[in-house]
Amino acid sequence: MSAGAKSGSLVVCKDCDAVYSRQPLPRQSRARCLRCHGALYRDHREGFDGTIALAAAGLIAFAITNVYPVMSINMQGSSNTATLWQTVLAPERYGLGAVSVLVAVMVFFTPMLQLLLTLYVAIPLHLRHRPPGFATAMHALRYLRPWSMVEVFMLGALVAVAKLAGLASVAPGVGLWGLVGLTVLMTLLLLDDPHRFWDAADTCDEGLGDKVARTV
Repeated sequence: MSAGAKSGSLVVCKDCDAVYSRQPLPRQSRARCLRCHGALYRDHREGFDGTIALAAAGLIAFAITNVYPVMSINMQGSSNTATLWQTVLAPERYGLGAVSVLVAVMVFFTPMLQLLLTLYVAIPLHLRHRPPGFATAMHALRYLRPWSMVEVFMLGALVAVAKLAGLASVAPGVGLWGLVGLTVLMTLLLLDDPHRFWDAADTCDEGLGDKVARTV
């Protein structure tokens, strides 16, 4: 089986570890492993418009989740609301500061950094320029992926709404819908093939001294 865009570059199957040489693909096609038929990579000659749009929409959804309450709870005349950041800080009030730090990293800082770094590399590449520190940004994106757990937090919020519904009046807030949108957008961004960023950077006219061995 073949792969990618540049002679001599390799791709490793994530399912069975088979190694293939990357070759150009027909438009809108997908390369698959001959051994296990797993997906290797797709043709991405449409540019970075979609990536930029997804990351920008993700930042908007992230802002909505932090400006508007995720849910509101009314119990015996008492009403409480909380945004994403307020929810992250909640365990600290009960002496669980370590939990707050962990949740903040996985639910707040990591997704925000992923979205900002994606825009940092995608916008210049769209304009045919290699951004300074491109390799560092790409490695940071790779290391951040396992630490982003927005979808876990969203499921937890939905479970909390269902559990509390029998004890109090619980209403999903605008922030919860923003969280749902953020989860979908982050998932779509994670499906993007990192190889195409490296391939695009190799053809740019700036920052060529930043070339390093690829790690994806």
